[in-house]
Amino acid sequence: MKAKISKSYMILISLLTAVAAAVSISGCGNQFSSVAETTTQSGTTQAATSAETTQAASTAAQTKRLAESDITIKDTISNSEDGAHAITADGEEASYSNILVTKTGEADGDEADFYGENAAIFATNGGTLNLSEMVVKTDGKHANAVFSYGEGTIVNISDSYINTTGNCSGGLMTTGGGTMNAANLTIETSGNSSAAIRSDRGGGTVNVNGGYYSTSGTGSPVIYSTADITVSDAEMVSTASQGVVVEGKNSVTLNNVTLTADNNKKNSDKSSYYQAVMIYQSMSGDAAQGLSGFTMNGGSLVNKNGDVFFVNNTATEINLSDASITNEGDGVFLRAAAAGWGKEGSNGGQVTLNAEKQTINGDMLVDSVSTLNLYLKSGSNFTGAINPDGAEGSVYVEVEKGSTWTLTADSYISSLTCDADSINLNGHKLYVDGKEYTEGTASQGEAIEIKVSTSSGGHEAPPDGGGAPGGNKPEGNPPAKPD
Repeated sequence: MKAKISKSYMILISLLTAVAAAVSISGCGNQFSSVAETTTQSGTTQAATSAETTQAASTAAQTKRLAESDITIKDTISNSEDGAHAITADGEEASYSNILVTKTGEADGDEADFYGENAAIFATNGGTLNLSEMVVKTDGKHANAVFSYGEGTIVNISDSYINTTGNCSGGLMTTGGGTMNAANLTIETSGNSSAAIRSDRGGGTVNVNGGYYSTSGTGSPVIYSTADITVSDAEMVSTASQGVVVEGKNSVTLNNVTLTADNNKKNSDKSSYYQAVMIYQSMSGDAAQGLSGFTMNGGSLVNKNGDVFFVNNTATEINLSDASITNEGDGVFLRAAAAGWGKEGSNGGQVTLNAEKQTINGDMLVDSVSTLNLYLKSGSNFTGAINPDGAEGSVYVEVEKGSTWTLTADSYISSLTCDADSINLNGHKLYVDGKEYTEGTASQGEAIEIKVSTSSGGHEAPPDGGGAPGGNKPEGNPPAKPD
């Protein structure tokens, strides 16, 4: 069976070398974003001054940014039918290059978000699509540009330009266990709920290497992850939403990436804060519950508004290594707190933050239903306060020899491990389990147990807690997403 397309234009090229990069998507119906009124907190994060991190940031975005005019077009494939595709690979392998793909027409919700209806380019049922030097443009609601659905399905795309303008129209979309590998792309989206790199129910694996990825719509982070997504040596910019959102038992890894996030428009009334990176569990059933992850190795993160990190209703491990992190907003470095998702009283953020060769500037706030284990390793330096307004959630701080914590206000934690010269009170007081710490003394404490929920919880989820596991669409209608 040949791969199907909406017109007769099809150019077969030799099989592309597997691309070592990919991207992921965000569920259009998820109400995840932050609020119109930001609560001001002390401890605004300043730029890291390390020469090493500055150099890493400067090299992150050197990959050429492609424009539509940079690509030679030999043929055009168009589709304007509601729900249909311009290019489809169903269980087969096909290759395309130097083609302009245009898609109009619309679709509704879950059929598009979960199963790829109305995507311009669609691979399913274990098919493989190899794409190079493509221009893909969509203008319609739920018109994702490039979609990989189902286990065994692989999309390899390189040296291409993607532009979407409709709401709920991501650049790269991966669901149901599919794989997306992308290299040297330029993706620009302008619709609401239209992440450049998206995933939804069932997740998958996304690898992205190089390129430029930007979003300007409300509720449109550059990355929305219900999958395992790795981005390397790329530039990412959001001008209305978070830079990165991770939902449920999933992960995002950034290697030498330049990320600028300006979260300034409300997409939900469930949260009272803006942030650059949000890690949460919506309880919609689109992402299994469990330990999530965010890793940043080198590169830079500039937050234009609010907090740098916000963790809610989930357990997560944040790993930072030699990254330049700047908060130009009026929020804090880390906020672990309850919001409108999950069950009241048990919907805080459970955080393990590992810092290696890392400079951290800004306060950390941990509310009464949240926990934090902070590990400062390999010459890391933290300048800021923890819960400066008084004791709330459980907090353990471990400062490895050669690392330091300099207080900027009184701080309240539960347990502390440090050498005698690790803590600089800087004229302030540190209370450990209610007792005032004496500067110049060593301390030995115990970490807080992080409780990881693995139940499906909330909205009815598929049997595996994360969507259809295979390449075949399940029978019946998918459950609706909550408001």
